Amino acid sequence: MNATLHQKLAASKRRIQRRLDPTKLPDCHRPVLTASNIHYEIAGRTHGIAHGGIGALHALVRQLGLDDAINQGLHLLKIHLPYSESDHVLNIAYNPLCEGTHLEDIELRRNDVHFLDALGAQRLPDPTTAGDFCRRFTQADIDALQDIVNQVRQRVWKHQPEEFFALAILDTDGSLVGTTGQCKQGMDIAYNGTWGYHPLVLTLANTGEVLSIVNRPGNRPSQEGAAAQLDRALAVCFRGGFRSILLRGDSKFTQTEHLDRWDDDPRLRFIFGFEAFPNVKASAEDLPARAWKPLQRPARYAVKTKPRQRPDNVKEARVVAREFDNQRLVSEEVAEFNYRPTACHKEYRLVVVRKNLSVEKGERHLFDTVVYFFYLTNDWVSEAEEIVFSANDRCDQENVLAQLHGGVRALHAPVDNLESNWAYMVMTALAWNLKAWWALTLPEQPGRWHEKHRAEKRSVLRLEFKTFVNAFVRLPCQIVRTGRKLVYRLLGWNPYQPIFFRLVDVLRC
Repeated sequence: MNATLHQKLAASKRRIQRRLDPTKLPDCHRPVLTASNIHYEIAGRTHGIAHGGIGALHALVRQLGLDDAINQGLHLLKIHLPYSESDHVLNIAYNPLCEGTHLEDIELRRNDVHFLDALGAQRLPDPTTAGDFCRRFTQADIDALQDIVNQVRQRVWKHQPEEFFALAILDTDGSLVGTTGQCKQGMDIAYNGTWGYHPLVLTLANTGEVLSIVNRPGNRPSQEGAAAQLDRALAVCFRGGFRSILLRGDSKFTQTEHLDRWDDDPRLRFIFGFEAFPNVKASAEDLPARAWKPLQRPARYAVKTKPRQRPDNVKEARVVAREFDNQRLVSEEVAEFNYRPTACHKEYRLVVVRKNLSVEKGERHLFDTVVYFFYLTNDWVSEAEEIVFSANDRCDQENVLAQLHGGVRALHAPVDNLESNWAYMVMTALAWNLKAWWALTLPEQPGRWHEKHRAEKRSVLRLEFKTFVNAFVRLPCQIVRTGRKLVYRLLGWNPYQPIFFRLVDVLRC
């Protein structure tokens, strides 16, 4: 970042700090919202857009060569009149980044001449054309698009520090996508009565990136096709430079028929939940008392100042007052034993957690009960507690799925058949991957600011999608076209702009 930009950012920060200074309050005898006699006009020569950060994201796409890779590897259009495949894919991916929640929101930016100027576009595909493009996809085309995205993500990974490649953690899960439509080809009714689709989502826990999405009818089991997708993801991660990989999934994803061949590769470890079958539960109950030891979970966070008094638990009080059945966790214990699943020729390590529960009704204690949770792994080195905690960390994938549902809105079905909705999911999820690539591209300059920059990189990587859009994309900008430059002139300030300009400097170089 050059000195002029640094001075302007510092001045903007000082101005807002002066206005928010709690020691310098205005006249408190009247409201602070005093604007009146408000008028609206249409600008003449000044042009601007609300989502100025889209230019930096497009520069990132161009630097990574994503647009060229799409045009070279995806062939769906016989004639480019006037759009290419990358125009369609990026048009759908940029929609959620500009706060679009439906395909129809593309129409807003398509009719914004200044937004078109900001991307150097004469025109953009309308929502109907975008839907027609989704319908052109076959399963082979969708696989080709996901392979292209995986090739580009490896270009992002290769600029990461050495410790980044020590271990890749792959999480997999299914997620229901409901729809109120009645004519969507391929949809079916799920176990809970939801009509729609049941996509399989595989993510990289290190960065939150979506590695693959497979759309399926709503009645398909969660684990269907998971092994094939894990094998594809393993190949991507090993080509990307990762030295070892950990596979995780709940009890539906144990994939016992594939465990032996995965265990044959010394670079692979796995931790899968395991069903509490009667024989497995009996083995846990037969363990001697000395095999069990208390499970001490670490604190969720460290108190930086002093502990605060916890507020009253209103929910718990209502349960007691209305005399609902209430289960309280009394203690947790952990043990382990060797076990060979029926489909395997090898024995593996089965870690078991025993939860001792007290069942109450109102103020009355009814009885005590025990619940077992099992985790199957080929990790013979880590402590049993570490295996449990690593398996529990897989729950963070639920946060990624929540972002894909409600933030990016990739897990939706706006088109009319299984393949077209699958293509829409993959292209929209690209917005989430761009967020991760944005964070990973942030430089970690050596020297006095190294730790600060690394912390900023981690914090941006963990941002929710809406926060990311507000911080780095929804930047009001004046668009100035000169003979050789397209200038985005920021019209406001926010605390994330120093990080924003650090990345812009990298993209310009």
